[in-house]
Parts: sequence; C-alpha cells; structure tokens
Amino acid sequence: MTSQPPSKSKSFADVFGGSAGAVGAAPGRVNLLGEHTDYNDGYVLPIAIPQQTHVAIRAIIGDTTTVYAADLERSVQFTFASPPTEQFATYIYGCLVEARIEGINVPALDIHVASDVPMGVGLSSSAALEVATLRALRELLDLPLDNVRIAQLAQRAEINHAGVRCGIMDQMASSLADTTHALFLDARTLHVQLIDLWPGTAVLVLDSGVARSLATSGFNQRRAECEQAARMLGVAALRDIDADRDAAKINALPEPLRRRARHVVTENARVLRAVKCGDPREFGALMNASHVSLRDNFEVSVSQLDWLVTSLQAQPEVYGARLTGAGFGGACVALCESPALTRIGEMVLSAYLAQGLRGRVLVPPDRAGQVLGC
Repeated sequence: MTSQPPSKSKSFADVFGGSAGAVGAAPGRVNLLGEHTDYNDGYVLPIAIPQQTHVAIRAIIGDTTTVYAADLERSVQFTFASPPTEQFATYIYGCLVEARIEGINVPALDIHVASDVPMGVGLSSSAALEVATLRALRELLDLPLDNVRIAQLAQRAEINHAGVRCGIMDQMASSLADTTHALFLDARTLHVQLIDLWPGTAVLVLDSGVARSLATSGFNQRRAECEQAARMLGVAALRDIDADRDAAKINALPEPLRRRARHVVTENARVLRAVKCGDPREFGALMNASHVSLRDNFEVSVSQLDWLVTSLQAQPEVYGARLTGAGFGGACVALCESPALTRIGEMVLSAYLAQGLRGRVLVPPDRAGQVLGC
C-alpha cells in the first residue's frame, strides 16, 4: 500500500512505541553439498551461519500491518486484502497468509525486522526472514507449530507469494540447523540427521559481488527443466534415477535436459557419499566435482564465481570449493584447514579485488565454525 524510508537504525520502540509482544530469530545457511537437489526430492547438506534475522512483532487493532526493515531503512504497510509490492515484504505477507490458511487467526501486526544475513548472495536471507517471522508468530499466539511445520509454511510462503518455486532445504536449514553441525536432509521424507563437525576444518564463504534474485534468475526455468526430464524418464522426481544404473536413459534425453538430469543424479550421489566419506580431502573432492557439474551441466555459475572457486582450490590448505546457493551470482564456499582460514580469505579476496571486482568475506574468520566430520 505505502512505502517510505524512515531514519536509520530505529528499534521497535523507536518505530512503534512500547515493546514487542514476541521475537523470533533464524539463521542464514551455507550449503556444503546438494545444490538444486531439494526440489527434485533429493539430498542436501547445509549448515547454519552465525548471521541471523530477528523479527519482533506486536498485535494491533485494525486491518493494516506495518513492517519496518531496519537494514533497508524502509517501512511498508499492507492488509490481507491488499498485499505489498516490495519484494522483502512479500515474504512476510506470505507467511501470515499461509498461517491463516492453516486456520490461525492472525491479527494485524506491527513488525520490526533486523538482520545481518547478507541478501542476494545465496545464504538464504529469505528463508531466515520467513522462519523468524513464523517463530515470532508462534510465540505471540502460542501456536502448536514444530520446527518442521514452520519450515513447510515458510516454503509455501516463498512459492505462493514471492514467486520462487524453491525446494525446502533453505527453510529446513534455517529452522533446524545450527553452526556446529551439518544437517543431512532427505527432501522427500524430511528425515534429518545432524552430522558432527570435523575438528581442524572450517568453512570460508566469499561473496562474488554479483547479486542475483531467484525470482528473476533462471531458477524457475531450471526447476521446470528438471520436472520435464523426470516426466520423460517416467519417474516422480529425478531423485528416483540412479547415475550408474540409469546412465543410458539419462544420455538419451535431449539437451539441455540430459545435462540437467545428470547434475541432479550425480549431486545426490555426492551427498550420500559425503556423509560416509573417510577424510576431508575426500569430501573436498566431492565439493570440487559439484562445482564442475553446476558450471557445466546445470549452467548456473558465472565467471566471477569460477575465478574465486579456482583460486580457492589452488590453495594447499583448501580441501575443496564450490559455488553455494542457486548460483547466477552470489557466493562460494570452501572447506579449509582452520589455521589457514584467515590468510586464505584475505589473499584470495585481495587478488579478486585487484581486478576491479567487488567481493567480501561473508562468514568472518573469527566466527566460522568447524565443519563436517564424515
């Protein structure tokens, strides 16, 4: 309905007066393996990052909900009959609408959002916003929603109201993962397993500086191509195809469906191997192979990401590196020896910036936890 830029760094009390009735928080995530597999009913292996989104809410009388986003310095108003046009507010609106569809009596709200999850770089800022919103609503209304149900409602909000036909990995990671375990997730059954972290290794996340929006990128096209490939193969989802057993069937698909299917089935196999692998070098090799497949078979990388990944892979203290998130820009992730993390991040980033490119370290070295014990 309306949008205006209030002054910066206002608290809930500054914007609305008084105090919030409930607060919810949720982290972003970085995906170690299993890219573009969740919406194909496959397997993924994300881990939460330290950065979080905080949502404070309060029920009010009337029909108009007001959202203040501190990081965007923006205030947006909407009603259930008149949804917002601003992209960030559609995620919140979608969560509230999906809660109402569940039979929850959602009142008009004052909502304050503050986040340090980087946006537009593949670290699930939208899922963090959705899960934090639903957690705040759960607290405010004392709702019987467990963390899996919250993830499911958050996914529906993104699909039905933000226009992104996402799988459920981001929302499940934001709702169930922590920063000290990798989260193995079967996207079909929603079976989860926390994988103990591997001492002596750590995650480095670098932003390529190439922003992307899933709603306007080729994400939905890739999903449609996967669905078409599954239909041609006579299965419900590409998760039901085995890379070795069904190699001839995959090769018989027309391009680009052959390459799309090839990525998904081999990526699923990499995740299943990763949770049983014997050492970080083996895990790193799986990460490297994943990037090649994302670049060549799924065609979601960009030259800047390829440069960063290649530079990281060249460092002897790096076990493996790949783009993370849906691609089309965004970030890359590397599995490193912990003592070398700061030096590698600074060295690779410095060489990247020297080319006139923009980039940054997204998970600060002093906050990057140990990662993955296979």
